Amino acid sequence: MIEAMLRVRIGSEDVHYAGNLVAGSKVLSFFGDVATELLIRHDGDEGLLAAYDSVEFLAPVYAGDYLEIKGWIERVENTSRKMRFEAWKVISSLNDPDQPSAAAVLHSPILVAKASGTCVVPKNRQRYHR
Repeated sequence: MIEAMLRVRIGSEDVHYAGNLVAGSKVLSFFGDVATELLIRHDGDEGLLAAYDSVEFLAPVYAGDYLEIKGWIERVENTSRKMRFEAWKVISSLNDPDQPSAAAVLHSPILVAKASGTCVVPKNRQRYHR
């Protein structure tokens, strides 16, 4: 099984809502980055994330949080690859106005989002596994 992982810090430029809350679309963007890496590792081509089958946002993400974005290929067909993604909060900003840079390492990471989707790599672009 091919897996990929991306670790990111959510910056203040990612805030979309009051209270330093980040839009879920930011996490979807990270899922897309992981999908691209998975396709390059599997096929030698970036391919295309064609559709999400399901998306669930399970916990809020704030500026200052650190996320681990994980993805893996579950099934390979002729040109499509079925993938799953998870986003885990591993460090949480404390959002304390008196200590604006305070954060805490989470001993139990929090699953903030998960999704499944289908990616496509045209046959003539598949450099591996032909």
